Amino acid sequence: MHMLDFKNKTVLITGGGSGIGEALAYQYANKGTNVILTGRRLETLEKVQKRCIEMGVKSWCKTVDVEKPESIDELVSWIHSEGHLIDFLLLNAGISQRALTLDTDISVDRRLMEVNYFGGIYLVKSLKEMFIERGVHIAVVSSVSGVFGFPVRSAYCASKHAIHGFYETIALEYPQIKTTIIIPGRIHTDVSKNALDGSGKATGIMDPGQANGYDVNKCAKVAIKAIARCRHEKVIGGFDTIMVPFYRYATWLFRLIARNVSAR
Repeated sequence: MHMLDFKNKTVLITGGGSGIGEALAYQYANKGTNVILTGRRLETLEKVQKRCIEMGVKSWCKTVDVEKPESIDELVSWIHSEGHLIDFLLLNAGISQRALTLDTDISVDRRLMEVNYFGGIYLVKSLKEMFIERGVHIAVVSSVSGVFGFPVRSAYCASKHAIHGFYETIALEYPQIKTTIIIPGRIHTDVSKNALDGSGKATGIMDPGQANGYDVNKCAKVAIKAIARCRHEKVIGGFDTIMVPFYRYATWLFRLIARNVSAR
């Protein structure tokens, strides 16, 4: 099986200051990949940058808000001005939701689409010449909620479903561009604490399922192997990920479970 060469290459990571993005930054650095970290909080990016440098690679950080096209424009201009050549892209920046569908203000739906979907595709399109020329490998963090719908996550599910449609298509249209869609189940990160309620405010609540979720570093190790092997998609997590084959091969059983399993 062909394995990708990571050494002396460069990866650009969105949402690289915490969670799966941070854990994967260390996995890339461990394989000799130079790391460009982006996110909204400079202090968290600098913490990850320091550790990557200590692992023996070059690392840079740049504050970016993927919800704002002008912020992505600034990132793209910086990439060109610094002469960075991207070999890998990890799209990890994202935000979740915890509210019933009809109790969620439309502004929340729009915000999740901007952050989880539009920001990533705008970045890809803004660097399209480089991506086509260099055959950049795109890894995008989706969710099991990108495979099926799930209670109190309608906007989140919609944004993650959109990810699958876009990155599956771009890989079919451009053979030189490979994509790996990472499909985590419940991973132990702060994603539920940062999730938005129906009015758009962060809940500040750690879901029990998230608190007992799959270890984020184990998730990153599995993900980097999938990327190295050019896997089109990889489901990662604990027992909860059994919902994916149920949905794909026994939809009736999935719907029975989904109606009764705790949404938290």
